[in-house]
Amino acid sequence: MKTADDHEAALAEALVDLADTLVDDYDVIDVLDRLAEYCVRLLPADAAGIVLSDQRGRLRVVSCSTEQVRVAELFQLEADEGPCLDAFRTGEQVSAPDLREPPQRWPRFAERAGAEGFRAVHAVPMRLRGETIGALNLFRAEPGALPHSAARTARALADVATIGILHEQSVRRADLLAEQLQGALNSRVIIEQAKGVLAGRSELDPAAAFVLLRNHARSTNQLLSALALAVISDNAVADAVLQPAEPPNRQRRDRR
Repeated sequence: MKTADDHEAALAEALVDLADTLVDDYDVIDVLDRLAEYCVRLLPADAAGIVLSDQRGRLRVVSCSTEQVRVAELFQLEADEGPCLDAFRTGEQVSAPDLREPPQRWPRFAERAGAEGFRAVHAVPMRLRGETIGALNLFRAEPGALPHSAARTARALADVATIGILHEQSVRRADLLAEQLQGALNSRVIIEQAKGVLAGRSELDPAAAFVLLRNHARSTNQLLSALALAVISDNAVADAVLQPAEPPNRQRRDRR
């Protein structure tokens, strides 16, 4: 059983790890994927998703811990209603302890989130002073408010990633920041294509294919986006990522 000291140590390790990734030529997508992972690991949340603003001020999904979250996030952006939109627009944390409880703030989103297995959501703006670049969203399968301490932890984790993105040494002007964020969004498209290639060359589902892609990038010290591009253009690289052929935790597609 984990103690409070264990949790504090794990949180400190997460903050240090996120800070350590914010070096020259760092991969924004990898940082945000780590952020989502740590949120699920350290907080009473079943899944996490992150959206960023593109050059035109529109939110785009850039990181999700599960495919169910991706579906819910994409739906709320398309429907133009949901907690992440409110958090992004107001710059304040938004909490919905029970999406089924009236009055319905976001009826279409609540219905879709429920269909994906979620009953509660907590959204944290990724903001530094007056600049908001996106939102971190925590999803829960059971209704219930996020404890105050957990909300503060989520805020701290989001702040580390936000500060890193906004203050990375190569980003000195607003137009360069927008360019970097747009690059991250474009990288996500390439990564999604690479997931499809890997899934198509194996019996892996997209989520398991992404795990292999990310782990290979980290173990070979490559940018995730660069490896994804190589997977798309070179079958030999794709096969290398898929090795070993039968990893212990392999997830197979449902053939029903």
